[in-house]
Amino acid sequence: MFEHMVCFKFKETLAPSKEQELIAKLLSFKGQIPGIVEITAGVNETEETGNRQGYTLGLRVTFQDRESLQQYGPHPLHQEFVQSLKGILDNVIVIDYPIK
Repeated sequence: MFEHMVCFKFKETLAPSKEQELIAKLLSFKGQIPGIVEITAGVNETEETGNRQGYTLGLRVTFQDRESLQQYGPHPLHQEFVQSLKGILDNVIVIDYPIK
């Protein structure tokens, strides 16, 4: 399996309703994008505020294998989500690693 983690930093503070809209869209990927075993997403509530660095939304997706992870990027639903971030996203951090 492969773990895919993403941290999102937005140009401006998002309204809670917009955060929930983005989270719902991400969570909807399970069952619609092949190879997703588990998916979680949420608002950053860390008490380590000095380590937040402006990243306010997190995503974790477990894929059944590397091939599923590779097919996720160009998948139309994922690309639609990426396009929805245009103009509001400041930065993103992505970490992918195999689960052994």
